[in-house]
Amino acid sequence: MTSTTKLTTAQALVRFLAHQYTERDGTGTRTRLIQATWGIFGHGNVAGLGQALVQYGEEMPFHQGRNEQAMVHAAVGYARQSDRLSTHAVTTSIGPGATNLVTGAALATINHLPVLLLPGDVFAARPADPVLQQLEVPYAGDVSVNDCLRPVSKYFDRITRPEQLIPAALQAMRVLTDPVETGAVTLALPQDVQAEAYDWPNAFFAPRTWTIRRPAPDPTELATAVGQLKKSRRPLIVAGGGVRHSGAENALKEFAEATGIPVASTQAGKGALRHDHPCDVGGIGHTGTATANELARTADLVIGVGTRYTDFTTASHTLFAAPDVRFLNLNIAPFDAHKLSATPLVADARTGLTALHEAAGKSFRAEPAYVTEYTDDKERWEHRVAACYAADDDLVRPTQAQVLGVLDELATEDDILINAAGSLPGDLHKLWRTRSRDQYHVEYGYSCMGYEIPASIGVALAAPGRPVWALVGDGTYLMMPTELVTAVQEGVPVKAVILQNHGYASIGGLSESVGAEGFATAYRYDGEDGAPYAGGPLPVDLAANAASLGMAVHRAKTVRELREALATARAATRPTCVYVETETADTVSGPPPAQAWWDVPVAETADRPSAVKAREEYDRHVTARRRHL
Repeated sequence: MTSTTKLTTAQALVRFLAHQYTERDGTGTRTRLIQATWGIFGHGNVAGLGQALVQYGEEMPFHQGRNEQAMVHAAVGYARQSDRLSTHAVTTSIGPGATNLVTGAALATINHLPVLLLPGDVFAARPADPVLQQLEVPYAGDVSVNDCLRPVSKYFDRITRPEQLIPAALQAMRVLTDPVETGAVTLALPQDVQAEAYDWPNAFFAPRTWTIRRPAPDPTELATAVGQLKKSRRPLIVAGGGVRHSGAENALKEFAEATGIPVASTQAGKGALRHDHPCDVGGIGHTGTATANELARTADLVIGVGTRYTDFTTASHTLFAAPDVRFLNLNIAPFDAHKLSATPLVADARTGLTALHEAAGKSFRAEPAYVTEYTDDKERWEHRVAACYAADDDLVRPTQAQVLGVLDELATEDDILINAAGSLPGDLHKLWRTRSRDQYHVEYGYSCMGYEIPASIGVALAAPGRPVWALVGDGTYLMMPTELVTAVQEGVPVKAVILQNHGYASIGGLSESVGAEGFATAYRYDGEDGAPYAGGPLPVDLAANAASLGMAVHRAKTVRELREALATARAATRPTCVYVETETADTVSGPPPAQAWWDVPVAETADRPSAVKAREEYDRHVTARRRHL
């Protein structure tokens, strides 16, 4: 007879999660899959999961959050830093606590990063209808606000009976550990079911190890790929986030060195090669370098490794301009491997690169003139980077690029930079000199304002002892500073760099370029003539706000003070903030302008000169867009 243990559904779930592990490459080294749980308690989860987490506190560490969306960001940061071998769970109450998860879930799923969401739900038994915070849907009795999570989850189930948890929990673990399908996984937990007892088979709580697969390429696809490579004269590798997730950096390095093929990187792939590797040509696309983008325009074979080819990477399908350009896509996901009518090579990035190296690494070598061309172009770009970084010590209110230059002086391969939105991703993609595989952490799949601070906590928890920098503009800071309190409470020594430019610098520049004249993108009073947002800057003191949340704060007015403040923050063992006022939102951020186009439609009819001119420019660019067939 199978032995059982009587527990509530919530207690059983916590015990189950505490015994799930991952393993990769047959090393025998196991990593705990759900390392901890974040939570904010309300009536929808306090008596269920809240009680269970108290009862099994020794088995399941807990982090107290301040915002449900931010808790997901923290879990995502942890998952990325852990190479998707480990993540966190997030529990919320019903109603607004649950719907606040949607943005974080979308971010996790778009970036293929695992996170387990455990929102409370309304009563399954319906003893009273409606209950507090319940959405009533007249045409469907089985719908709750948690259904908002369905389209942004890779797996969703609602546990309306205790025994349903067993298959659902196993499916949830399967998806979290699937390198193709992983993303946000949601188990909606009605509040009465959480507290309901059941006789659970003890086998449910036995340790389980989930193997992270590394599928090898199909021999026929590999032979076709090698044939494509050998015919090429100007090949270019585009390294995406799949390189990082697979741990394929060394395989990419060896393949590039053997063949001499230059390597450009997407936002998620930056760091696949060190910035000073001879084959690294920097970021590609709208926020990329001139070196990478000129190579892309003339490439006859584009080898995408672990990339989704977003519009920023392809410059809205205007970048790869050679008439005979073809694509070879190495990707673990067939959906991405077939994009741009490519020759697909469906495989794990590391396994696939190793196979390509073995099959063609000794028989193919880029022509010497091609290598010399991109080497010289890279050197010229480095001069432009140095010029953007240069700043006199007494300079007041440096550009954003100059702030990065000062940080660049201090950073070693141990430092980790986190960013997600605004003008910083563009500056970082063009300029930052990445020194290690995990130094560059820019979330640009969803480009979510407010990500940086909570994600930095997750990263710091996954990489204790390493300097972790959350780089935020004032717009992003105002979106979600609340988890600074969590960092202070738990003593997580994140370093937040707040760049105050009094508005949305990135969208302000875009607004000007598309004929919207920067409307409502500056944080200012109305002008004396009544012009909206054209007056003086608002008297918002973000440094004082950070200090009020418990952060140690250093204000920097000059470049010299900035250097001292950053050095102090880097050495700090408590959460620390560096505040610096940079050029205002209506000035340029400092780096070279975009080296490739990005399609943001412009008004087709307008009577204001700025919009008319912007439309003319748009019509000129859009003619270069093409379908790769």
